Amino acid sequence: MKEFIMANLTGTWNLDPTHTEIGFVARHAMVTKVRGNFPELTAQVTVDGENSKAAATIKTASINTGNSDRDEHVRGEDFFDVEKHPEMTFESTAFNVDENGNGTVEGDLTIKSITKPVTLNVETFGVETDPFGNERMGFEASTTIDRTDFGIDFQAPLKSGGMLVSNKITIEIDGSAIKA
Repeated sequence: MKEFIMANLTGTWNLDPTHTEIGFVARHAMVTKVRGNFPELTAQVTVDGENSKAAATIKTASINTGNSDRDEHVRGEDFFDVEKHPEMTFESTAFNVDENGNGTVEGDLTIKSITKPVTLNVETFGVETDPFGNERMGFEASTTIDRTDFGIDFQAPLKSGGMLVSNKITIEIDGSAIKA
């Protein structure tokens, strides 16, 4: 099974934005979680042994948290400042995955023109041919960042001493990629 999966992972894969979600989770008022996603994205992964690479561009204005007032606030200067910073990007620097495509991908994440290294934990679920003849690879990836490291430092203190929005943000990717 391992050889079958690796043989099918080799190549260039374009993320299918209609079947991929790049989302985030933040703690709100320190008592609940708010989730959101960015539906406008382009991303490509090339699996080629030591020459493997990944790159993604996400339109920050496409943020969707399920609440239009919150989305407008997060698009503004307090958070993403989408007028000045319309995109966030990821560019891989190292692939540390096993023969099944599981492990880590290290790279540079840029938000609001600030670039920091991150490590994505990756789990690949294999390759399947869809009813339209496309070869699809499925995977999940996640990492946790401190949003203040990227200049997203809006904060409102709570009476308890906590803050309205957690600094720790979990980024979650549920990916479906089509072989080019």
